[in-house]
Amino acid sequence: MLLLIFWSISIGWGLERAVGYTIEPETVTSTPTEVIASMDPVSKRYKLGKDLYLENCSACHIALPPEVLPTETWRRLLLEPQEHYGTQLRRLLGPSLLLTWQYLRDFSRPHNKDEEVPYRMTQSRYFNALHPRVKIPRPFGVKTCVTCHPGVANYDYRTLTPEWQDAP
Repeated sequence: MLLLIFWSISIGWGLERAVGYTIEPETVTSTPTEVIASMDPVSKRYKLGKDLYLENCSACHIALPPEVLPTETWRRLLLEPQEHYGTQLRRLLGPSLLLTWQYLRDFSRPHNKDEEVPYRMTQSRYFNALHPRVKIPRPFGVKTCVTCHPGVANYDYRTLTPEWQDAP
């Protein structure tokens, strides 16, 4: 019994060290090379999860910032890869899944229990709140983002085209 308890504590401690979970706030520092391929700099704790997210998602389409969709949408997309907009995805396993989930969970927004889980950006109240003056074209696809955000290929949604530079 003592061996089982010791083994469990060791595994928990090892996972905590591997994931880098810490209660203290971390400062985010970035150099110009770290800002490339990043919407916002993230602490070391989230860097691998963000890198895994970008590697897996931007291989097929533009990677969206986690803030655009609620946490529940990201959870379902990760747990149900067979229902990814008509495409069967390779399932993330083990640490890759946990690290990607930690990044998406902590940078996404809460989901209200009384609303449907949005699976399209245009259905997300967060997307609409971030784009109050934008007339969303129909049909809409993630490639439409490039029209106003020319840096999306580098995961840069902060840089805007000149017509939107000073837009509130």
